[in-house]
Amino acid sequence: MKARFLPLALLAGVLCSCQSYTLRTSVSWVVSSNDVAEDADLSEEAAPALLVDNAGGLWKKEYPSSDVPGDDPVSPGERVEPGDGNVAQLSSRLFSYRLEKAEKAGPPPHQETARTARYIAHNSDWGHLATISTQDKIKGLPFGNIFSVSDGPLDNSTGVIYFYVTPMDYTVSDLKSDPHASLTFSEAEGEFCRQMVYDPEDPRCARLTLTGKMVEVALEELGFAKQAMFSRHPVMAKWPVGHKWFFMKMELIQVWLQDWIGGVSLIPLEDYFKATPF
Repeated sequence: MKARFLPLALLAGVLCSCQSYTLRTSVSWVVSSNDVAEDADLSEEAAPALLVDNAGGLWKKEYPSSDVPGDDPVSPGERVEPGDGNVAQLSSRLFSYRLEKAEKAGPPPHQETARTARYIAHNSDWGHLATISTQDKIKGLPFGNIFSVSDGPLDNSTGVIYFYVTPMDYTVSDLKSDPHASLTFSEAEGEFCRQMVYDPEDPRCARLTLTGKMVEVALEELGFAKQAMFSRHPVMAKWPVGHKWFFMKMELIQVWLQDWIGGVSLIPLEDYFKATPF
C-alpha cells in the first residue's frame, strides 16, 4: 500500500470499530449501529424514544395527564378510579365546570373579572401562600412559601384550591396556630405576559390573591382532592409516605384581582364560583 493512502486506511478502521453517534440539534447520545436502521425515524420528536426506560435507558415515561397514579404499595393512598361519578361533584356541586376535551385558551377579556379570576386559579399549577409565622425569629410576622395547587383536573374546574402538604413544613405549623392565609397567583406563570411583553408587575399582567381559611379535606371529598392534585402533579403520588402527606383546601373569604390599569376588583364569592374559566 502506498504511504499516501495509509492515513485514510487507519481512519476507516477506527470509524468501523466505534459506536456511531446521532446528533440532533444540540443533543447527542450514543446509539449502537446495530440498533438503528437506515430508514429509522430520527426526528427530534421520535429520537428521544430511544432513551425511554424500556431497556435501562436514561429517561422515564411520564404519567398520562388523564391518569391518577397511586395504585402502588409506596403510594400515599389508593388510586382514584375515573368511574366514580359521585366523587367529582363533592367539592363544588353547583359550580363545577367540565369540558369534554381540555384545551388551554387565552385569558378572558379583562372586563370579565370573575371569569378572569377563575381562569387564573384554574390554569395556575403553583402559587405563593402567605401565613403568620410561628418561627422563633419571625414569630407573628408574614412568611411566604411556594405550593403546588389545583382547583381540579384540567377538564373540571371547581374554583376550590387544593393542596398536598406535610406536617414537616413550616407553613403547616403556622396554619395550626392560625389557619388563615393568602394565596397569590400571577398570570406571568403562563405565556400570555411574555407574548405581550408585559412585566410581571404590569397591571395588565393579571394577579390574583385568594384569602381564606385553610382546612383539612374531609373524608367524603378526599377522592376528588386526590384526583385534582395527582392529575396535575403526578409525581406527588410517589412522594415518601413517611412525611405523612395530607390534603388541604382553602375556604374562601375574599377574592382580590388586578387585571388592568386603574384599580383592583373585589369579586363577590358567588360571582367567582358561578363564572366559568373556559
